[in-house]
Amino acid sequence: MNQSEKIEELSSYINKTITNYKNGICDEHPYDIAKELQDLREVDTSIYKSICKKIPSELFAQILINMPIYIQEEITDIISEQKVARVTSNMDSDDASMLIYNISQKDEEAAETVLSKLNDDEKQIINELNAYDFHEAGAYMQKELFAVNIDETIGDALKRLKEMKDSKLLNNIFHAFLVDDNDNFLGSIGLEELILFERAQSFNEISADKIEHHSFDHKDDISDAVNMFSNYDLNTLAIVDNNNKLIGRVTHNDISTIAQEQDTKQLYSLAGVNNKIEEVENLYKIGRNRAFWLGINLLTALLASIVIGLFDATIQSLVALAVLMPIVASMGGNAGTQTLTVTVRQMALGAIEYDDAKKTIYKEVTISLVNGFLFAFIIGVISFLWFKIPLLGVVIAISMVINLISAGFFGAVIPLLLEKLDIDPAIGSTVILTTVTDIVGFFSFLGLATIILL
Repeated sequence: MNQSEKIEELSSYINKTITNYKNGICDEHPYDIAKELQDLREVDTSIYKSICKKIPSELFAQILINMPIYIQEEITDIISEQKVARVTSNMDSDDASMLIYNISQKDEEAAETVLSKLNDDEKQIINELNAYDFHEAGAYMQKELFAVNIDETIGDALKRLKEMKDSKLLNNIFHAFLVDDNDNFLGSIGLEELILFERAQSFNEISADKIEHHSFDHKDDISDAVNMFSNYDLNTLAIVDNNNKLIGRVTHNDISTIAQEQDTKQLYSLAGVNNKIEEVENLYKIGRNRAFWLGINLLTALLASIVIGLFDATIQSLVALAVLMPIVASMGGNAGTQTLTVTVRQMALGAIEYDDAKKTIYKEVTISLVNGFLFAFIIGVISFLWFKIPLLGVVIAISMVINLISAGFFGAVIPLLLEKLDIDPAIGSTVILTTVTDIVGFFSFLGLATIILL
């Protein structure tokens, strides 16, 4: 398919979807439309802009939240600020606040203009959510929720819920949040549980075992909320203020997105890559960020080379050492990476903290010790059969044990120590660990060879 045919296919699909939507036929998921629209943007920006202007605001709201951040940032360059305001009004409060925030990262004036075109309630909510720090749970909560007074009857509450759903004031409602006359959070009950009770019953007549009491403080770290969803199998979590007043909710969809972003950040950080920069289209910024970490790696590689240089006479005396050196370094690096990856991941999940350092280190060193002896025996035998030098097998075997033990020890210690120093363990651990395993591996192998073989 050539480019013109692709443009025709994409534009035809999206135009047909728009027509169907206007006729009350919603047969395409917003995510699929967003992907097609993004593909169209890549091949023809003028048609992309033209179609964006034709998409109804309510539909565009659903599409835009499925688009990458860099596309949200530029949206005021694609459609009018007035339409962006209408699109924002059709979003849940958490998505609306994030859209305004993303726009402000590229054009703060445009973000202020869009915000000024919203009604007072919408502006107040968005400003409230964007006032939170990025790691705080309040920044991710939806203000739209279904709260019921503890003295209200189930029938009256369900009737009110129907009216709110019909007016499109609420969506994705899973729980009724119970509050008293002062909006203090008392608990929550799943909507599916309400069918078990008579409509004339009030909520205070519901048995205690049917009510959940999970809530989360608006100032606490959203990462802890992610763990709560996983540990307690939640699909919605009440957000409360310092006085236990119900002020919002976080849904499973939001938490899934946050968890995915955290996993991506952790994976990228371990490779020395900034996940935010990788999402932009500026090749210079991406290349500059990667070059920084490659430069750090170059410096650490030079340190390892300096260690090798200390034993240049030893290497010249026995060429077999040059052949076997990469094996020692590679095994140490891989063993350390295994330990580091497991440790960092379990720390992110809250399974390991600094107080667990001794237990974690003992476990990893023990595993590395067992593997060290296993592979020391294997490489020792291989070296002997290969070069017919018995002591060479002994040297590389001892070096293998030393390097794998150090890999296990430092693979656990480095991220725990960085966390203690309030440094993201995923960012600098890999570079430090690689340096340690290379230096220990080369120094032990060549040092032992100098002592034993020469």
